[in-house]
Amino acid sequence: MNTIQQRLEDLREVMRREHLAAFIFPSTDPHQGEYVPDHWKGREFISGFNGSAGTAVVTMDSAALWTDSRYFLAAEEQLKGTGFRLMKLKIEGTPTIAKWLKTQIADSGSPAGTEVGIDGWCSSANAVKQLIADLRKEGGLTLRTNLDPLRQIWRDRPAIPDRPVEIYPLEYAGETTGSKIARIRQALRERHADGMLMSALDDIAWTLNLRGTDVHCNPVFVSYLIISTKDVTLYINKVKLPADVSAYLQQEDIKVDDYANVVSGLKEYFEYNILLDPDEVNYTLYQTVTRERVEEESPVKRMKTVKNATEIAGFKSAMQKDGIALVKFLKWLDGIFGLDGQSGQRETEVSVDRKLTALRAEQPLYRDISFDTIAGYGAHAAIVHYEATPETDIPLEPHGLLLLDSGAQYLDGTTDITRTIALGPLTDEERLIYTLVLKGHIQIELCKFPSGASGTQIDILARAAMWRHGLNYLHGTGHGVGTYLNVHEGPHQFRMEWKPAPLVEGMTITDEPGIYLAGRCGARTENTLLITAYKETEFGRFLQFEPLTLCPIDKRPIIREMMLQEEVDWLNQYHQTVFERLSPHLSADEAAWLRQATAPID
Repeated sequence: MNTIQQRLEDLREVMRREHLAAFIFPSTDPHQGEYVPDHWKGREFISGFNGSAGTAVVTMDSAALWTDSRYFLAAEEQLKGTGFRLMKLKIEGTPTIAKWLKTQIADSGSPAGTEVGIDGWCSSANAVKQLIADLRKEGGLTLRTNLDPLRQIWRDRPAIPDRPVEIYPLEYAGETTGSKIARIRQALRERHADGMLMSALDDIAWTLNLRGTDVHCNPVFVSYLIISTKDVTLYINKVKLPADVSAYLQQEDIKVDDYANVVSGLKEYFEYNILLDPDEVNYTLYQTVTRERVEEESPVKRMKTVKNATEIAGFKSAMQKDGIALVKFLKWLDGIFGLDGQSGQRETEVSVDRKLTALRAEQPLYRDISFDTIAGYGAHAAIVHYEATPETDIPLEPHGLLLLDSGAQYLDGTTDITRTIALGPLTDEERLIYTLVLKGHIQIELCKFPSGASGTQIDILARAAMWRHGLNYLHGTGHGVGTYLNVHEGPHQFRMEWKPAPLVEGMTITDEPGIYLAGRCGARTENTLLITAYKETEFGRFLQFEPLTLCPIDKRPIIREMMLQEEVDWLNQYHQTVFERLSPHLSADEAAWLRQATAPID
C-alpha cells in the first residue's frame, strides 16, 4: 500500500469514529494565503498533489481533487495510483463538490451518515457559508467545522514556523506604520466600523513595515492583527520578535500577544462592531466574534496595491537588477544553443533554473526567488505551472522552445517575468503560437483605458488574435505584484471572468498570455507593468501601462507577416528602452549581445 492510500485509510478510520461521511481539504491555511507554511499543507499531505490551488474531498469509499487548468497535466501525473480522481474546474461536465458528494453519499445510501467535515480554521467564512448552502441544496447534507483530523493522522506534521521577523526599512516602504494605521482607521470610519481583524499575512506585513520568512518565497510571518479606535494588537509567537523588532513595535505603540490568544482577543474586543473580510477571515474566528460584524472587503487590500513614489522607484531598481541578471543568463544560454543547431554543452531544465537563480543572487539587495521557477522545455512547456524535479528533469536540445517563468525578491521590489526562448529550429506550430501570444501581450501594453475600468474589460485584447485561430488559455492574463511581498497581489487582475476591482494609477499588474498544446509545446510572454496617467479629456481621466520589466523578447520565433505595424513599433521601442537602461551596467561583450538581441525589426 502506498503512502497516500495509507493516509486515506487512517483518515477514514477517524471519519468512522466521528461519524463523518466525507472530509474536505482546501488549499488554504488560517490566513487564506495562496502559498502556505508546510504545517497547513493538508491537501497535499492527503492527496499528493502539490499545486497552489485545489480542493481534495474524501468519502468512505472514494476521493476526488478539484483544480484549475494551470494544473490539469501536473495533477493527472501526481494523482496516479493514489485513489484520487481529477475534477477539472470550468470544464463542462465537471460536478461541483456538493453535487459530487450528493451522488457519493446521499444517492448511494452510504451508512456513514450525511455529515461532511471541514476544518473551520483553514476555510474562509464566505467559503464555509457557501458550502453549507450548497450541501443543503444538494440533498440535506450538513457541515461540521470543528475537527482537524490531521492532528491525529499526520504523525510528522511540521510545526508552525517560528522564524524571526525583521523591520522593513522606511527607505523602501516609503510610508510609516503610523501613517498606514491612520489611513486604515479613516477607511474603517468611512465603512462605519470601529475596528478590524486583519488576517491576510501580506496585509499585516505591509501595515507594520515588517517582513519574515515563514512562507516559501513570500516574505511574510504568521500572525493576526486587531485594530480598534485606540489600540493595535499583534498576535504572534513572541519568539519570532528580536529585540530591535520588539523595541520598534513598542515605539509604534503596538501591543503584542501570543498567536493563540487571538480567540480571547476577539471575545474581549470592546468596540461596538468590527470589520471582518469574510473572504480572508477563517470561519472559526468569524464565529468567535460576539460584536456586530461589518462584513466588507479589507481596506488594506486596495491600499497596498497602489504604490507610493518610493515603492515605484524600488520596483524600477529591482527590475533593472533583474534585467541585468537575465541578460547575463540569456547570453550564456545563447552561447550554448544557437539556431545553427550546435550544442556543445549539456543543460537541463533544472540546471538552467540553478544558473538563473545564481545570477540573480549576485545582484545587490537580492533576498530570494519570488516563486519556484517554471522551466519547461518542449512538451513540458504545455504544463502551465510545471516545476522540474530530479524525476521529471529533461535535457535541453538545440531545437524547440524553452518556457522560463521566474522572479526574484529584492529588498526594494518583487519581480515576475516569463520569456519563451528558441533553442534552435522551430516548427510552424511553435512559431504560430509564439507569435499569437506576443501579439496578445503587446495589445495589452498598447491599451489606453478610463480610470476605474476593470481588468476583465481589457482581458480580451490578449486573446482576440488567438481566438481567431480557435486557441485560448484558461488562466488569468495578469495579477498584481507586491512590494517585496507576495508575487500575487489583488484584488485587481486581468481575467476572462468578471472581476469588478478597478484599475487605478500606481498599481502594478502582470501581462502574461499563453498558449499550451498538450504533449507538444507551450509559449508565454510576461512583463510586469505599472499603471500610469495617459491623458484627461471631456470623457474623464485615461490611464496606460508602463512596462517595468527590462529584458529582451526573443525575436527569432516571430512570424513577421502576422504582426501589425503598431505591434512592431511597440516591440522596437521596448527593446530600445531595455538596451538604454541595461547596457551601461553590462560588460562590453554583454552589451554587444544585448544590442543584437534588441536590434529593431522591420
